[in-house]
Amino acid sequence: MSGQKAVTPTAKGLEASAKAAGKGGLPPVHLWNPPYCGDLDIRIHRDGSWSYLGSPINRVELVRLFSSILKLEEGRYYLVTPVEKVGITVEDAPFVAVDFEVDGSGRDQVLTFVTQVGDRSAAGAENAIRVEQDPDTGEPSPYVHVRAGLEALIDRKSFYRLMERGEIHDGWFGLWSGGRFFAILPEDGLESA
Repeated sequence: MSGQKAVTPTAKGLEASAKAAGKGGLPPVHLWNPPYCGDLDIRIHRDGSWSYLGSPINRVELVRLFSSILKLEEGRYYLVTPVEKVGITVEDAPFVAVDFEVDGSGRDQVLTFVTQVGDRSAAGAENAIRVEQDPDTGEPSPYVHVRAGLEALIDRKSFYRLMERGEIHDGWFGLWSGGRFFAILPEDGLESA
């Protein structure tokens, strides 16, 4: 790095770079491999809210902008522009699915989830639904894939609505969407759920 001055990343600088790169839809973060510039104290909380230096980020437009440059690499989350990559902290999933729409019914239905930042994700072959259970409490944590390895935690009210649409298939209780069956619980586990 002879002659180059190390740049300390800032949220303001990241915002400017993201705005410049994101004209006309989602930026192609999968094509960008800029140098790692360190971590920023940006946190995505389990409820989908964002904070910077411990203070909430209340500007919805800024959260949407930052969410559009989010990238997952080797289990770590980064905000990426063409010129810099900074690490951030994600408590659970980077998105929360706050609602869903249903088109069709039964095995032909498509469940389209909407996240807290306005992303839409139709569950199917490209966007799987999965459920993890807490080993201590048995509480389910349902997720749907949104894009590029990034998932949304499905909020409680949406999950309860989803369960009303579930059915038994090959010994499992689960959901159909986009021609795929997503197993949630073994049929014999329904009594304890």
